[in-house]
Order: sequence, then structure tokens, then C-alpha cells
Amino acid sequence: MENVILVIHLILALCLIGIVLLQRSEGGGLGMGGGGDVMTGRAAATALGKLTWIFAIGFIITSITLTVLARQQAASSSVMDGVSATETVPAEETTTTPALPTGSDLLPPAATDAPASTPRAD
Repeated sequence: MENVILVIHLILALCLIGIVLLQRSEGGGLGMGGGGDVMTGRAAATALGKLTWIFAIGFIITSITLTVLARQQAASSSVMDGVSATETVPAEETTTTPALPTGSDLLPPAATDAPASTPRAD
């Protein structure tokens, strides 16, 4: 059920992107430009405008549906259900840190092993 709604949601998102890109640009931002009918709210409803509204409403409905479904699944279980406050690790399962090997491989190089510094020729 959730997968079907998710596929429909993705298809609606792609259709909404496509239909918005197909529309004619009115120029300017925030309703500036495109004629005087912007302020009156009586803009001509074109086919692309109607499709945009249909896809947008479908997108919002599928978004809300997916949110409700996710919330129902999350309410049935919790991460803390698997952890108890009195749970302890048994003594036989504890591990100790292995001893570090001794020898010269873990020590930094001695001053005599360092490369000789050569003065820069200016």
C-alpha cells in the first residue's frame, strides 16, 4: 500500500515539475508583471494552470497520506523497546584489550636515524 502511494507521489512530483516548466513565464517575481489582472485575481484559467492545480492537490494528498502511514508504523514500535535498563553484559562476554607488542617497531625513530638536514642554497 505504502509503495503504491509512494510511486504515485513520485509520478505526481515529476508531472508537477514538467507542467510548471512548460508554462509561460510572466516575468518578474512575486506577481510583478504579466498585466493588471494579477491584483484582481481574475487571471484566465488555462489548461496548464488547471493541470498544475490538479497535480499540486494530488501531490499534497499523497504527502499527507504517506505521513500518516509512516506515523502509524512508527507508533507501533520504538527503538527503546529492545533496550532494558537492567540489561548487563555477562562476564564471559567481556573482552580485554590485547597486550601491545613490545619491541622497536612501535617506538619513534631515534635522532640518529633521522635524515640529515641540509642547508638551503639561496
